[in-house]
Amino acid sequence: MGLITQQSPCLQRPSMVICLLVSALLLLQKSVGVESASNYLIGLGSYDITGPAADVNMMGYANTAQIASGVHFRLRARTFIVAEPQGNRIVFVNLDACMASQLVTIKVLERLKARYGDLYTEKNVAISGIHTHAGPGGYLQYVIYIVTSLGFVRQSFDVIVNGIEKSIIQAHENLHPGSIFVNKGEILDAGVNRSPSAYLNNPAAERSKYKYDVDKEMTLLKFVDEEWGPVGSFNWFATHGTSMSRTNSLVSGDNKGAAARFMEDWFDHKGSENLYSGTDYVPQRVSNIIPNVHQNYHELLDLASSFQSPRGQPVTRVSSVTRRVRSVLRQADKPAFVSAFCQSNCGDVSPNVLGAFCTDTGLPCDFNHSTCGGKSELCYGRGPGYPDEFESTRVIGERQFKKAVDLFNSATEQLTGKVEYRQTFLDFSQLKVKIPKQGRGYDTVKTCPAAMGFSFAAGTTDGPGAFDFRQGDDEGNPFWMLVRDLLKKPNQTQVDCQYPKPILLDTGEMKLPYDWAPSILPIQILQVGQLVILAVPGGNGKFNKDVHVVIAGLSNAYSQYVTTIEEYQVQRYEGASTLFGQHTLSAYIQEFKKLASALVTENIVEPGPQPPDLLDKQIGLLPPVIVDGTPSGVNFGDVSSDVPQNSTLKRGAMVSVTFWSACPRNDLMTEGTFSLVEFLQGQDSWIPAYDDDDFCLRFKWSRPSKLSTQSHATIEWRIPESATPGVYRIRHFGASKGLLGTIHHFTGSSRAFVVA
Repeated sequence: MGLITQQSPCLQRPSMVICLLVSALLLLQKSVGVESASNYLIGLGSYDITGPAADVNMMGYANTAQIASGVHFRLRARTFIVAEPQGNRIVFVNLDACMASQLVTIKVLERLKARYGDLYTEKNVAISGIHTHAGPGGYLQYVIYIVTSLGFVRQSFDVIVNGIEKSIIQAHENLHPGSIFVNKGEILDAGVNRSPSAYLNNPAAERSKYKYDVDKEMTLLKFVDEEWGPVGSFNWFATHGTSMSRTNSLVSGDNKGAAARFMEDWFDHKGSENLYSGTDYVPQRVSNIIPNVHQNYHELLDLASSFQSPRGQPVTRVSSVTRRVRSVLRQADKPAFVSAFCQSNCGDVSPNVLGAFCTDTGLPCDFNHSTCGGKSELCYGRGPGYPDEFESTRVIGERQFKKAVDLFNSATEQLTGKVEYRQTFLDFSQLKVKIPKQGRGYDTVKTCPAAMGFSFAAGTTDGPGAFDFRQGDDEGNPFWMLVRDLLKKPNQTQVDCQYPKPILLDTGEMKLPYDWAPSILPIQILQVGQLVILAVPGGNGKFNKDVHVVIAGLSNAYSQYVTTIEEYQVQRYEGASTLFGQHTLSAYIQEFKKLASALVTENIVEPGPQPPDLLDKQIGLLPPVIVDGTPSGVNFGDVSSDVPQNSTLKRGAMVSVTFWSACPRNDLMTEGTFSLVEFLQGQDSWIPAYDDDDFCLRFKWSRPSKLSTQSHATIEWRIPESATPGVYRIRHFGASKGLLGTIHHFTGSSRAFVVA
């Protein structure tokens, strides 16, 4: 049943919750005018959450064959804290992960309580995911979200909890007086509607209110330290993290993670003439830290030939390699610049902006069902770099990065006013909701226990499903209904409540071996002056010029989609993944209005029912690493395939080196690196230049067979156009596991070569 879980979603366009936001605006406008004469305290932090880069199923597409086997670039948790000097404070954490996890949130809050008491709680801490579909899975607590990862993966879970805690600690320790500026602008070429037929089912009068059928607005915060100047930026923009396809096996932050890396590097090098030069969109560090090389070509070649690849060597673990590479230009006591590209109302927004086409004919897919000859699995969206998904990721990331730089440089509106927050937990499986009748008065309806429809298994044009499922199915299939009934047959009350969704998986009523889906979920509002953040498991919308409202989707927990009632009737993927029935949106509107009212009137909000902590019930079936080995006479770190002798390579060329390696799960190299490009300065001094965090460097890991103890690490370096001419070499860092379970770290180096 792993394939049936399909792609993890988030939320829909502004039209979905505009009623909520307009109503909330009337309330929030009253509170924004209350200004504080005191300056804010601001602090930012960032920490590595890359996790296991081997053997673990990736979270997002729920493709059982999509198993991590290397690193495209590293994942991070990025945090900002805003505090009144003698008053309230809020914490916002942005994760390079598919979504927030309720269990992760629970355990992070436990650690914060142990460290800080009641300073940081579920009320003022929000944790949000960017929705990359290329990160390790197994860190959520409900069965349906960890089926394809063979259950719970403790390593995935621990690295995220640790990374969030450390990023918050950094932000807390960096708190200094400062200012926050806000700016907004449109990006027209980074997202398209992947379910336009469902959107068109909304009333024409509602659709006429919007210029586009998806939200194209970016909202950016610029953080300026009173002493150090600009220290970071966070922005919210809606587009899926699906530039990397369902067949990709490299851990990646997708387009948003790429944009964050580009902007952080840009700030370290701003003013460079190379900012937008061709494909070399970000000036690389090495061209700034290495002086011009005066040796002529023949001298460089002779020098390079004197450095042959040595045997692999044991080393102590070098955990600071990445940090050293990234901090060469930074003042030692100045906070690192932190830039986060957060997810918003991305539900039906695809980064595959060229449209969806059939892989067999090249023609556009069927408009209503996204099929090709009746088959969903042949219909794929195309990104701007098609057929190169790495290029699509770069382009969509660069488009967000460029807009963020423009907004950052032109931000003039300063946030002023109080810091406030409200939060509560709700049982979405049985909420009573009042909805307006035609004419006057209200009807009372209820939400339903969670369930997934048949179209859920069809997937989307970003990641199609399998078998004979298709989007827009409001009837179901007798065969799959029989399969469903073997797991859990929905009762008539549930069938009627979820109508017209034909239930494929009655997840809300499946309890063995423990809960398959959530029912108790948080909703939260964070306010800093005229900025309001709605932190929800899903949501979206716009306000007028007096208040800046952003939706932080995929926050604190995960509850899949929320569609309008009209879109729910169509039962495309998003409607089939709206867990709690067609009144889910009305429930969010009702409850957020209550929360906004409490914020304005300064009333206390009841905490609501507490979500379950299912950590002790988790089952993990992923086999551990037993032992690593090499052929007789071979050391870990030895080069298996080297750079050709006496090589001279031009910028833009690809360099590839393969090492005898060991499983990356032995040591995640957190805040470190598996791969490193070094530059030779002088006659014998090697300077770190590029690492796992760089878009131009890829770390690929493989075994000759599934049960083999032997493995290889291939490091590929696409030489940037900005690379300084000179002598380079490639190094690999790893850790092997012995028969007794002991871990031994090693390194290997390639031959030196010349970049001309």
